Amino acid sequence: MNAILNGVVQLAKTTGIAGFLQQGGWGNLVMILVGFVLLYLAIAKGFEPLLLVTIGMGCILSNIPYAYIAGAPDPANGAIGFIQILYNAGIESGLFPVLIFMGVGAMTDFGPLIANPKTLLLGAAAQLGIFFALVGALCLSFIPGINFDLKVAASIGIIGGADGPTAIYVTRYLAPDYLGSIAVAAYSYMALVPIIQPPIMKALTTKEERLIKMQQLRAVSKTEKIVFPVMVITICAFLLPSACPLIGALMFGNLAKECGVTTRLSDTMQNALMNIVTIFLGLSVGSKMAADHFLNIETLGILLLGMVAFSIGTAGGLLLAKLMNKLDPKHPVNPLIGSAGVSAVPMAARVSSKVGQEADPQNFLLMHAMGPNVSGVIGSAVAAGVLMKVVPTMLGMV
Repeated sequence: MNAILNGVVQLAKTTGIAGFLQQGGWGNLVMILVGFVLLYLAIAKGFEPLLLVTIGMGCILSNIPYAYIAGAPDPANGAIGFIQILYNAGIESGLFPVLIFMGVGAMTDFGPLIANPKTLLLGAAAQLGIFFALVGALCLSFIPGINFDLKVAASIGIIGGADGPTAIYVTRYLAPDYLGSIAVAAYSYMALVPIIQPPIMKALTTKEERLIKMQQLRAVSKTEKIVFPVMVITICAFLLPSACPLIGALMFGNLAKECGVTTRLSDTMQNALMNIVTIFLGLSVGSKMAADHFLNIETLGILLLGMVAFSIGTAGGLLLAKLMNKLDPKHPVNPLIGSAGVSAVPMAARVSSKVGQEADPQNFLLMHAMGPNVSGVIGSAVAAGVLMKVVPTMLGMV
């Protein structure tokens, strides 16, 4: 009888209720509620459901006490949870970001950028948030409890480009201990683009500017679309080899789409591969929202810096577009497309179009916004390559 009672007692100690009641268990409960909020935003409000459903579910599963789905293995038998296996295989190794870039390349039409090359400048201006966040992270290091060195600051800075895969790729190389926090911040702001950007866009533009109608883009030939990815890879190989893994995957996917002779490969990258990696990556990122890693001052500082950096990046693209109109009033640019210079493809371009149509339902900006949007992807990968090369060199010289 005593053995049975002892067994019941031990079993009761391993229930979720016991886990929530123990010291620190309230944090798991809070993060599970956060996961439910993410699911609500995805399902009820339609905010980037492909990201928020997977991240939200990963957050919920990783915070269930004694489930050992992510994080530390089960102490009873040493078994590693399935989400932790995905995290180790795809995020710690850097594989998922490269596969995501391959799929993005296969889904991307660089025609708007080729037709209007000056939008490349808007994508470059939107990377301003990266370097603002880098400096901000170094400044936060003066706060007790926060210790961001140059490598960590550079990794946090990439959040400003609103490019989750690039943020993961850089962080695993420069600051692997902060990979979970930075991945969560980067993907959270990518998913919340429809909430964060519109107020900034409206605050920095006038009604007249939002009403600007742009000239129809010229038709881009198939030859141009085939030459473009080859040319970008060649330039990158000569000037910035450290960016070639991401840029190369992006351009390989795009070449498979545009060349017309690898339709099966292109379709696989756009659909099956992209969907599978999105599921695995979203669950893995969400698993890093476990209370014991997430609820601390450094993670909250990263989230704050990410928000500010993303806002600065959005503003950078908008303000450069306004300047371009001052310099070339004969070929006006609707400043709203400048906000699409952040790397969230195609979310940021859709937001630019939506805000434009709120001012004028007949003003169609989506294709124009895709130019700076895809250039932002290239820009963030180039910035990542620069940081991955320069930061270790600078530290080696100190």
